[in-house]
Amino acid sequence: MTDARFTTESGAALVLSGDGPRPASVEIVGARARVTGAVTGRGKTWRAVLPLRAARWGGPELPLPSGEYALVIETAADSAPVDPPAPLPLVQLGTLRASLDGGVVRIGPPIDPAYDSGEGQAALERRYATRPGGLENAAFFESFYGRNASCNPLAIDRVIARRVPGVTRYWSVVDLSVQVPEGAVPVVEGSPEWWRARGSARLLVVNDWLRRRFARRPGQVVLQTWHGTPLKRLALHRPGFDPRRMAAVVRESRRWNILLAQNPYAARILGKAYAFLTRPIWVEGYPRNDVLTTGDGAATRRALGIRPEDRVILYAPTWRDDRDEMVDFVDPVTLAGEADAVVLVRGHSRTLLPGKDAAGPRVVDVTGFPDTSLLLLAADALVTDYSSVMFDFSVTGKPMYFLVPDMEHYRGELRGFYFDLVAHAPGPVIRSQAELVRELREGDPARFAARYDRWRQKFNPRDDGRAAERVVDRIFDQGFLERDASSD
Repeated sequence: MTDARFTTESGAALVLSGDGPRPASVEIVGARARVTGAVTGRGKTWRAVLPLRAARWGGPELPLPSGEYALVIETAADSAPVDPPAPLPLVQLGTLRASLDGGVVRIGPPIDPAYDSGEGQAALERRYATRPGGLENAAFFESFYGRNASCNPLAIDRVIARRVPGVTRYWSVVDLSVQVPEGAVPVVEGSPEWWRARGSARLLVVNDWLRRRFARRPGQVVLQTWHGTPLKRLALHRPGFDPRRMAAVVRESRRWNILLAQNPYAARILGKAYAFLTRPIWVEGYPRNDVLTTGDGAATRRALGIRPEDRVILYAPTWRDDRDEMVDFVDPVTLAGEADAVVLVRGHSRTLLPGKDAAGPRVVDVTGFPDTSLLLLAADALVTDYSSVMFDFSVTGKPMYFLVPDMEHYRGELRGFYFDLVAHAPGPVIRSQAELVRELREGDPARFAARYDRWRQKFNPRDDGRAAERVVDRIFDQGFLERDASSD
């Protein structure tokens, strides 16, 4: 018989115990994380403690990401299988919620179940949308719907924290597995703290759509940084657009006060695609790209276990409207061997929750790595398709390869493009992994030098390492936050 319980005695943990020889190993295994338990016992009874937290990429130990995990109990070859434990109901463990049923551990964010329902969320919305009192001299940040703390919001956060440390900085997170910047306050989406922070902060800095019926209170300012210069058509420009979706786009863009663009081209496209034609668009370069000019990729390589002399190829395709998981146009293990390189596999933020980490010799799945910019800095070459990461990586001047086996389908049926990638790409446009390997082994990137120069002149004229400084200058100069936080 195997007994199980959850405990918070020394942090949230799943504790198993049973009779007989101790198992060889006990793990809980998820798509993006796994935990190995500490197993003790001397033959008659055994005990395994599995902390419901993990550290990745050299960062701190944090609660496990929300999702389902398989409980895997391995016994020695000459031992009888261990009976699965009886189910455990949903319990609140401070930093997360957990349950156990049929060998499946379910992890969720630490929100009171009373607020799980639509009625509960509506009650919180009414409470904080109508509460009396003024605004707090605080900034509320959200990146990719709270799945990580990264991108332009992170770079802006870092400058605000350095210049005016008295400003409170809230970060919207899906759960407490998301690491937030030092000194920031994590608020779990849908919690009372989240609703209060979003409703009281003077400045909101976001890089995607706002959700949950957000309405600006008087005096609040929303800075929409977006998350990339577009190649693929978006918003009002997407093919097959229906009136309801069009209304949703216009309603969303009316929530924003200011839109940030990486370059004049992006400003024109984003302004039209989001019907954002009469309000300010700041063309300041992308704050997230400052590190590509001022930083060093050595620390990221060390965190990923990569030697300084290794060649690093970053494979970072965009997501597809007709599938949930990352495309499988590359076999990363084969690519690593044939190109004599370490291959980093980076799925889009929309593929973070579906799918699971790629694995194999000299392959590192970095879909869950918190900051794409640091990966670009660490890579020697980029392999992508239609992702806006191409406009960021070009700041480095390093080689790019465009693997697009589904170009006709993507261009003609899924999205369409704003310009002809084949005619303007600053690197080879290829259709198969075999072609990619040939280019990586034998191709001369110098033959694209003229195109690369034209590309950078058009798309990176303001990516000079000081974009975040300029954006924060404008935030304080226009009074969106107070320089002297003590005056609040």
